Amino acid sequence: MTPPSAADFQRAVELLRAGELVAIPTETVYGLGGDAANPAAVARIFAAKGRPADHPLIVHLAGHDAVEHWAEGVPEIAWELMETFWPGPLTLILKKQGWVPDAVTGGQDTVGLRVPGHPVALELLRRFATAAGPRAGIAAPSANRFGRISPTTAAHVAEELGERVPLILDGGPCRVGIESTIVDCSRDQPVVLRPGHISPLHLEAVLGRRPAIETATGAPRVSGSLAAHYAPQTPMHLVAGDRLPDFLATRRQRGGRCGVLSPNPPPPAGMRHDWRQLPADPVGYAHDLYGALRAMDHAGVALIVVETPPADPAWAAIADRLRRAVAGAGRE
Repeated sequence: MTPPSAADFQRAVELLRAGELVAIPTETVYGLGGDAANPAAVARIFAAKGRPADHPLIVHLAGHDAVEHWAEGVPEIAWELMETFWPGPLTLILKKQGWVPDAVTGGQDTVGLRVPGHPVALELLRRFATAAGPRAGIAAPSANRFGRISPTTAAHVAEELGERVPLILDGGPCRVGIESTIVDCSRDQPVVLRPGHISPLHLEAVLGRRPAIETATGAPRVSGSLAAHYAPQTPMHLVAGDRLPDFLATRRQRGGRCGVLSPNPPPPAGMRHDWRQLPADPVGYAHDLYGALRAMDHAGVALIVVETPPADPAWAAIADRLRRAVAGAGRE
């Protein structure tokens, strides 16, 4: 990978200021970026992804000093979370300023903000803020077709969106590999609306208590909260580890070839399924998950079988992504 040049950053800023789209790397996944203050640019994001217009977007900022241009009445606990976790994979839901476009917020009175922890994203955000002023922010949902597997490399973005995005800034593979943790700070007590790399245990160290994780219902309040999301086009099942050998034996007898994702090595000879061993720790597993799902989607298997992750708070984000992937898998 060749890092983006000064000319690449300049072109990216020019495209953003013209209302065009730029795919940007973050530490979580690659985002499809547009000028968050420009409703026409935001509309291009929705059109490129095929994303429903009532889904809110996350606004990426260059630093803490931009927050009060976008949010009002920011509570002290939100500032403490920013100081601890930004730049990084944490999105905060805050009461929005009146000028913030409804196109960004899905018509809600809150806005999602974060400062990403990737040098390429931060450099672009700083240059864009210099050019566009204090309200500069980049709305950047994952750079894939709506509901599909999020991209963790520039090649994934090109595969997903092709000519729909004029420029892809290549920042290498994403370090985290799953989307940011989302914490709602617009209420009396912070609540996790989407688990991620920053776990409830990490948040407890700042909040003084472990926050609740809320399962979204009704219209989406935040990105990535639909029951079906992050999904491969191949059908997918979650199977408990103790049931996995029998499940695969039954599939083999029926002549079906599966792609298997498991933190354990494959069984001895005789395995006719495609087996991919993922790391046994949640951080490594998250880093490799979307790439593994994408590879299985291209492997020609009839079914993707994923060993159910441990029922442990450290695995909450993995369990969340897998549950949503199963619900959306196999859809055209």
